[in-house]
Formats: sequence, C-alpha cells, structure tokens
Amino acid sequence: MSYSSRAVWLASLLTLGACSPTFNWRELRLDGAPLLALMPCKPESATRTVPMAGAPVELHMHSCETSGLRFAVAWADVGNTAQVPTALAAWRSASLQSIRAVPTPANDPATRWTVSVAGAPAALGVSAQGQDPQGQPVQTRAAYFAQGTQVFQAAVYGAQLTDEAVEPFFAGLRLPAP
Repeated sequence: MSYSSRAVWLASLLTLGACSPTFNWRELRLDGAPLLALMPCKPESATRTVPMAGAPVELHMHSCETSGLRFAVAWADVGNTAQVPTALAAWRSASLQSIRAVPTPANDPATRWTVSVAGAPAALGVSAQGQDPQGQPVQTRAAYFAQGTQVFQAAVYGAQLTDEAVEPFFAGLRLPAP
C-alpha cells in the first residue's frame, strides 16, 4: 500500500471511529525515539532497566487500556546494531513466555502474522494465544522492528482482538526514513 493510500485509509478509519466513545485515537510522539504511534486512549508511561542482548538497557513503555484491550508501545536502545537481531528475538520470546503462549520458538510459523511498519526496513508480526497472569485466556498481536540501534515492540492484548481495534493501531505506526 502506498503512503498516500495508507494515509487515506487511516483517515477513513479515524473518521469512522471519531464518534466512538471506546476508541479516542491520538498521535503519540515518543521522547528519545523517532517512532510515531496512534493510541486509542491516553497512555501512561514507564521506564525501567531490563537485560537485553546481554546488557542492561532502559526500556521505555507507553500503554493504555480501553474496551478490555491493552495497547502498548515500547522501545530500547541496545547501543550496537549487531545486537539488534538478538534483542528482537529475545524480546519476542519473552513476550510469548509472559502470556504462556505455546509454542514459543522464535522461528515458529504458527505465531507469525504479516505486519508492516512505515519506515521500518522489516517488521516481524506475532499473533498468539495464551493466559494472562490471572490464568484467563488472552490473545496478542505484536510487531517487533528496529531502526539503527533502537528496537521497538507494539502490541495489543485482550480476551478477544477485533480488526476494528487492531488495524488502526498498527497502521498508525511510523518511523521516519533513516
């Protein structure tokens, strides 16, 4: 899909959802990262140090919940482009393990989902089912991508995901050209 047709499609979705009290779409600009995201509710922010690619890094997360769905965008700078593939694979694996998704191998085609992120050279999409911390069923769709030494995850979690909620979120992700 070309950038202009994607913009028209996104504008149409926003117009259709403008009257919805459930999804109040807004653009989120991340401090310290070039990613622009479209969030359906006002996100809360958090930063913490986590191990990634063998070293501690600052993980920045923005998330919100509406209509029983949690939308999250997170990023970290791994400091070395050679560490990016390892960091993305480990992040994906840890995310699947956190919801007790089965199977969880990094190259399992059963969890692949086709997604693209404007401006990202490549994005790995994941679609999985598992359990939340309370043992309730949960579904997720997530995208893992990078630009330079920065790695990103955008994800939606919920008991049942709908295209009306998921598609605008992922269509709204944009990185500037490097």
